[in-house]
Amino acid sequence: MLSNIFNTLFQPKRSSIWLLLLLLLFSLTRPALAQNPTLPARRSGLEKAPLQTTQLAIVRPGDTAKVFSLQNLADLVFANHPIVKQAALLSDEARSQVLQARGGFDPKIGSDFHRKQFGGTDYYNNWGNELKIPLWPGGIDLKASYDRNVGTYVNPESRTSGNGLAGIGLSVPIGAGLLIDARRSTLRQARVMQTAAEADRVKQINEVWLQAAKDYWTWYYTFQQAALIQEGVALADRRFQGTARRAQIGDQAPIDSVEAQITVQDRQVQAEQLRVELQNARLVLSNHLWTKDGQPAELPAYAAPQAPLLDSVSRAELARLADLAATQHPTLRKLEAKISQLGIEERYRREMLKPKLNVSGVLLSQGNFYQPEVPAYYNFGRDNYKVGVDFAFPLFLRAERGKLQYTRIQVKETTLERQQSQRSIVTQVNTVYNTLQAYERQLALQAQTIANQRLLLQAELQKFELGESTIFLINARETKLIDLRIKQESLRSGYEKSRAELYYYAGTRSVEVAQK
Repeated sequence: MLSNIFNTLFQPKRSSIWLLLLLLLFSLTRPALAQNPTLPARRSGLEKAPLQTTQLAIVRPGDTAKVFSLQNLADLVFANHPIVKQAALLSDEARSQVLQARGGFDPKIGSDFHRKQFGGTDYYNNWGNELKIPLWPGGIDLKASYDRNVGTYVNPESRTSGNGLAGIGLSVPIGAGLLIDARRSTLRQARVMQTAAEADRVKQINEVWLQAAKDYWTWYYTFQQAALIQEGVALADRRFQGTARRAQIGDQAPIDSVEAQITVQDRQVQAEQLRVELQNARLVLSNHLWTKDGQPAELPAYAAPQAPLLDSVSRAELARLADLAATQHPTLRKLEAKISQLGIEERYRREMLKPKLNVSGVLLSQGNFYQPEVPAYYNFGRDNYKVGVDFAFPLFLRAERGKLQYTRIQVKETTLERQQSQRSIVTQVNTVYNTLQAYERQLALQAQTIANQRLLLQAELQKFELGESTIFLINARETKLIDLRIKQESLRSGYEKSRAELYYYAGTRSVEVAQK
């Protein structure tokens, strides 16, 4: 009977089944591996990300010569980018407007000559000259003139002696134009608009830098994706080679090598796709690179991005940025300049409601007053003069009142726009800061998840060496770890993009570089 039982247990058809049962019983009676893994201590999640890593051990990059840092990008962008150079022209343009407005106070010299002679008769010979010098206070004009009007048919009131008539005098607006006139209004507004042009310049440069920073961290994320997938290809290929050799000697089922090869091929497809995406990301970043000569530059293929700093933005820094956004943001500075400009325009329009009353006076002398033989009563004096008064006043003042009302409406509109813009800007700063804090929490959790997933993969590899696991489970654990690490790099990239946005919404830039 014992021999029958022995033969039954060790029949060729049933021996493999009993062997599996014995192995299962042995695995249940021995201590389980990694059933209760020790969870890692909670970390901040803000540690620097390595450029090249392995799935089970982090390796820091050794070659830093190929790293194209964010500071390198900032130096090139702020020095050579065409839009940055174009933004600098805004200030030059504003200064040219001020220079143009100053032209209203330039001295002007004029001369005219008219002569008619017909039938042997000298009808008239008129020659007039004037030097006009505008003065800043009161809209006063200083005038110097020399007139020589002789001839048979010259109007007697305009006729002069053969030596001509010299004069020097003033023209003073007593009514409209005494406190402010068109020339002073234009010049003051042009000076104010220099501030607006400077704000526009800063805003354009900040926009260029924000886009450049975002493209940089997109390149970083694509670079890390490609590196992780390429690493996964190498691991899967090494596992496929080992599995294939074991299958050849009969130590492992051939179907396992097929599954291992499928994993290699799947990751190779991903690697090829990411190779193209990395190349495109590099080209997009190259759009911001220019040489000193204004020629486009291209980021070399061997360049690698820096590890993100991921330095946490403190509450004190947030308060500083919020205060900066509420007071010095380029949009607010531009609106404040516009309000000041409209204030000058309103003052000028109020001045135009006054009647126009101009008084002029000119002291006269003969043109040869420098000669001692000229009688004294022909020299400059209180008895030799010309005076004039000009008066004009629209009865209804419709045009002036309409312009004043329109200017006041613009002041109100711009003031309200500034209030809303200030609120929106501060809200954007706080919103992005909340996003940064959320990223920090996610990065901390992601770091713990990756550590736990590494434990699972290590345990699965140990079980595989003991014959208690399969290639499918190992590939699944490893693929999950790769996905988790790609997610971590996505969070790091998003964190740095949000940090650049935080400084942009505060009206500044996120790099320590000369504020041009």
